[in-house]
Amino acid sequence: MAFPVPAVRPARPPSGRFVVLEYLIRCWRGYFVSSLAQAVGVPLLYLLALGVGLGTLIDSGPDAESFGGISYLDYIAPALLVAAALQVGAGEASYPAYSRFKWTKVFWGVTATPVTPQQVCDGEALFIATRLLAGSALYYLVLLAFGAAGGPAGLLMVPAGVLTGLACAVWVLALGARMRSEGGAFNVLFRFVLVPMTLFSGSFFPITQMPLATRWLAWISPLWHGNELARGAALGGLGFWAAVGHLSYLLVLLIVGAVLARRCYRARLIV
Repeated sequence: MAFPVPAVRPARPPSGRFVVLEYLIRCWRGYFVSSLAQAVGVPLLYLLALGVGLGTLIDSGPDAESFGGISYLDYIAPALLVAAALQVGAGEASYPAYSRFKWTKVFWGVTATPVTPQQVCDGEALFIATRLLAGSALYYLVLLAFGAAGGPAGLLMVPAGVLTGLACAVWVLALGARMRSEGGAFNVLFRFVLVPMTLFSGSFFPITQMPLATRWLAWISPLWHGNELARGAALGGLGFWAAVGHLSYLLVLLIVGAVLARRCYRARLIV
């Protein structure tokens, strides 16, 4: 007696966004060590120079009370983790992503397959999130070695850094998809947006020391919201509704930026 052979369902192909993610991770393997060393090395130098070196003078000086009774090292450590994530996210979303439009034309080849432009954008964002997670986790271990990682809740500095970096990176992805030049707009972005954002977002001093007329610059800065979340995790003292407000700001920035980036990728890659 013949028994019916059950139909074999064909294997479901992986989502295009994960195909793009896999490709980018395979490319990352070639400079994995150097990228992590750079992501951790620069903020580590800041930690040594400012937190340990300058911090010794600040802790024994008249401005010590400005930092809420904590050491300067403990004050800037969470902010350095978030600032490093911001720089890595914006850096990866700028020239490396833009080169796949402009010079290597990788994105054009990818979208000649069933992978859609929106999935290409999603894959880029997932790859940036992967890089941010690896770099932030490694830097958290550095803070642990310095005794500046706070209590167990200090581990939440890592997702705060990833969220801040990714919320800014998606806007840079959108910018790159709209550009046609050799990338000069990225230099303007780094010099006149990212550097001032790092200096005036409460990374190195409380924003209460800024004039009230310019304090709004910190309030609209995603880095300030990330700093507050990271400090609240490491040092405590951040109220529930304040945390919700900072988190909501970054999530809205991420969602709106991601939607815009996906639309820009679609407009650029569909001829």
